Amino acid sequence: MATTQTSTPMVTAETLAAFSDAFNRHDANALMTFMTEDCVFDAAGGSEVYGARFVGRDAVRAAFEAVFKTFPDAHWGKGRHYVIDERGVSEWVFTGTHAEGWRIEAEGCDLFEFRDGLIAVKRAFRKERPKQSV
Repeated sequence: MATTQTSTPMVTAETLAAFSDAFNRHDANALMTFMTEDCVFDAAGGSEVYGARFVGRDAVRAAFEAVFKTFPDAHWGKGRHYVIDERGVSEWVFTGTHAEGWRIEAEGCDLFEFRDGLIAVKRAFRKERPKQSV
């Protein structure tokens, strides 16, 4: 009797590049297709040691959409993406103009955990810099 082996889809550096491209298009629907139903997003800012935590697709989608509203021209450039087994890293330079009129340009990274070929956890980190005049 033959045995059937199924393989779990793997997240690759190309997957993370496509995820980054969806961020740069401000496409929350596309972003959610990369994430598990019970995904977790730890934003760079917030009052807790981990920043602000959002759990589940609805909450994570709302958090991403809030970033796009707050920074209408938000862009994550100079991306470099790495994957090892069930973990990954994306490095980038974030640029954007805040809705209040000031600009930011800062290096940052995301640390990822994967499950079943999808992003289960995204932890964002960004350098803290003074607000820049437009």
